[in-house]
Amino acid sequence: MTRLTRSEGFAVLAFGLLALLVATGARGADPQRGNALYQECKRCHQAGRGAKHRIGPHLNDIFDRRAGSLSDFRYSSAMRKAGEAGLVWTKATLDAFLTNPRKMVPRSRMSYEGMAASRDRMDLLAWLRTLSGSRTGLPVAEPTMTIDEFGLDPRVLDAAGDPEYGAYLASECTTCHRPDGADEGIPSIVGWPVDDFVITLQAYKRGKRRHQAMQTIAKRLSNEEIASLAVYFGRPLAGP
Repeated sequence: MTRLTRSEGFAVLAFGLLALLVATGARGADPQRGNALYQECKRCHQAGRGAKHRIGPHLNDIFDRRAGSLSDFRYSSAMRKAGEAGLVWTKATLDAFLTNPRKMVPRSRMSYEGMAASRDRMDLLAWLRTLSGSRTGLPVAEPTMTIDEFGLDPRVLDAAGDPEYGAYLASECTTCHRPDGADEGIPSIVGWPVDDFVITLQAYKRGKRRHQAMQTIAKRLSNEEIASLAVYFGRPLAGP
């Protein structure tokens, strides 16, 4: 048998590792694929140039940000307390949160069940990482949610809402949804931007979002009643 020199041995070893990586499909994180995966998040979060808070906070500069720390977003009490206890969004903590948000921060308003595949999480975080650290050259993100998505007449959003009437109507909603904004298996509806709330209920009313109970409830509501509920539930959250 031919005996390999030390350098030849390293070359064989390196080739073998490369072959193993190719064979097992191992690769680096793919931010472009992560951008595609972000479409799953965009109903609640905006990201990229001009991103604003929606149902959830914008995701620009999420890395190294203390949880619950943006002064102009109304976080749940659970998320604010997690930040005060020292939770900072790093690759590791974001990975854990994406895996199971409710396990990591119980009773937050994050209603997402979690992203099971590690590869998906790594690609998504790779894309979000491109939005942290510098505000120059940020990629343009698609709008998070538009009324065109539901084919909604823009005049529906102009309906005036009465918060007192919304409080009266809210009793039916709070038989399932927590009035303090906590999420215990049923998504929070407190603190939403008014337009998001109206668009969502109108989508149920028109059968474009699937949930039989929500469709039944929404179909009974007039545009003015939906607007009143939106104003009422969009009120500032009470402090801890």
